[in-house]
Amino acid sequence: MKSKIWLGRIIPLIIIVLGELGLYYFLFEWLTTSFVLVEVILHILSILIVLNIVRTSRHLSSDLMWIILIMLFPVFGTFVYVLMLLSLLFGKTFRNIIIEQKKAANYYEQEEAIISEIKLENPDYTSHLAFLQKEGFPFYRNTDFAYYAPCEAGFETMLEELRKAEKYIFMEYFIIEEGMMFNSILSILEDKVKQGVEVRVMYDDMGSLGTLPASYAKQLEKKGIKAVSFNRVSPIINTIMNHRDHRKILVIDGKVAFSGGANLADEYINKKVKYGHWMDNIFCVKGNAVWSYLVMFLTNWNALRHEDFDYSVFKCTDPIDESQYDGYIVPYAETPLDEELTGQSVYEDLLNSANEYVYIMTPYLIIDSEMINTLIHTAKKGVDVRIIMPGIADKQIVHDIGTTYYAQLIQGGVKIYEYEPGFVHSKVFISDDTYATVGTINLDYRSLYLHFENGTLLYKSKKIMDMKQNFFDTLSHCKEIQIEDTHVNIVKGLFLSIIRIFSPLL
Repeated sequence: MKSKIWLGRIIPLIIIVLGELGLYYFLFEWLTTSFVLVEVILHILSILIVLNIVRTSRHLSSDLMWIILIMLFPVFGTFVYVLMLLSLLFGKTFRNIIIEQKKAANYYEQEEAIISEIKLENPDYTSHLAFLQKEGFPFYRNTDFAYYAPCEAGFETMLEELRKAEKYIFMEYFIIEEGMMFNSILSILEDKVKQGVEVRVMYDDMGSLGTLPASYAKQLEKKGIKAVSFNRVSPIINTIMNHRDHRKILVIDGKVAFSGGANLADEYINKKVKYGHWMDNIFCVKGNAVWSYLVMFLTNWNALRHEDFDYSVFKCTDPIDESQYDGYIVPYAETPLDEELTGQSVYEDLLNSANEYVYIMTPYLIIDSEMINTLIHTAKKGVDVRIIMPGIADKQIVHDIGTTYYAQLIQGGVKIYEYEPGFVHSKVFISDDTYATVGTINLDYRSLYLHFENGTLLYKSKKIMDMKQNFFDTLSHCKEIQIEDTHVNIVKGLFLSIIRIFSPLL
C-alpha cells in the first residue's frame, strides 16, 4: 500500500512542487533583472511588511521567522508571506470554517448555576478559569471521564462503544492508516451502515498523505460511509496546507466522545513498533460535555460538506444520573483563524496558578520566549515543574531542536526527562491535583499557532489522579537530563541555532 502511495501520489507531488519552485525562481530572477522598478517595489514592500509585523504582532517572538526570512530574502520572503495572507483571507475552506465557527458559537450553552458554584469554591476563578468561558467554551458537570494510557485499553473501550451505536458515528482524525487498529474500526463502521447508522469520517489529507491514497474518501463513500479529506493536498503551492486538522474526535450518538493524543494507526496501540514503545493516551467522555465535542466536529464538517443547518438535531436528550460524576470538564478548540492562542493560554494559566507542581508530557518542545519565561518563572516560585520528552525521536531534527531549550530551562529550575523505552506522544499538563488538561496540542509552534486542535480541561476531578499516576509510571522509565547532557559541539550547536529560527516550517 505505502509503495503505491509513494509512487502514485507523493513522488509526483514532490516533482510538481519542485518544478513550481524552479519556475517561481526564474520568474523572480527575470523580473528583478529586467525591470529594476519591480525589484525596488518588492524591497519597499518587504520593509513595509516587516514594520507592520512589528507594529501589530501580539506574539512577536513567534513572528521572528517571518521577519528574518523577509529581510534575508526580500523577494522570496515577501512572496511567501503575501501568499499566506491571501490563503487565509480568501481561501474557500477557511472562509467556510469562519462562518461555521460563528454559527457554532450559538450552540455552546453555559449553565450559569455551574459558574456560580465554581466562583463560590474558587476565589481565583476570574484569573484563569474564566478565560475559557469568555472564549465561548462551557464548563460541564455530570460528565464521566476515563483516561487510558498507554492506549491499548482505550482502543478496546472505543470498539465496545462503537458496537453500541444506534444513530450516528462521527470521526475526525489527523492520521488514518489501514492496519489492525483502523481495520477493526472500519469493520464495525461497515456493519453499522447496514444497520442504518449514519457514519461520517473526516481526516486530514496532509496528515494522511503517506498512509492513504488520494481516492480514499471515495472508497469509504462506496461503503456507505460519508467521508471527506480536510484541506486536500494540491500540487499548486499555497500555504493553506500549512494549517492542518490535528484534532482527534469520535462522537457516538451524542452520548460518548473519545479524544486524546492517539491517531488511528497501529503504532499508537503498539501493534507496530516504529520508535520503541509508544506512550500515548485515549480518553472517553460520557455525559453533558459530549455536546462540545459534537459541535467541534460539526463545525469543520459543515465547512466542507454544508449538510447540517441545525446542530441540535444530534443532541442527546437522555437523562443523566448526576450523582455518579465529580468535578468539572471544559472541552475547548484551537483554531489558527483568530488572534487567540487558546491552547497556549490554557498551558500558561496552569503554570501561573500552580502552587505545588506542574507535570508535563509532550512529544515536541519548540516554544516561544513567553512560554520559556512562564516555565522558568513558575519553577523559580518553588513549584516542581517537570517535563517528559521522548527518548527515541520520530523526527530527529525536530527533537534535536527541542533539546536546544534544555539548558536554559534546566538552569531555570525546570526538570527535564526523556522516556528511554521509546516515544512519548501524550500532550498533558497536570497541576496541584486540581487541574489537568489533555488533548492534541503539542508544545510546538505548529500546534500552538498553525493547526486546528482540541483540548480538555479537568477541574477538581478525581480522574486527575489517574493522569498523575500515569505520569509517575512513565517517569520511572525515564532518564533525567543533566546540564552536562546538553553540551554539543560548536558546529552542531550553530546549525541547530539557525534551524531553530525556522522551526515553524518543520
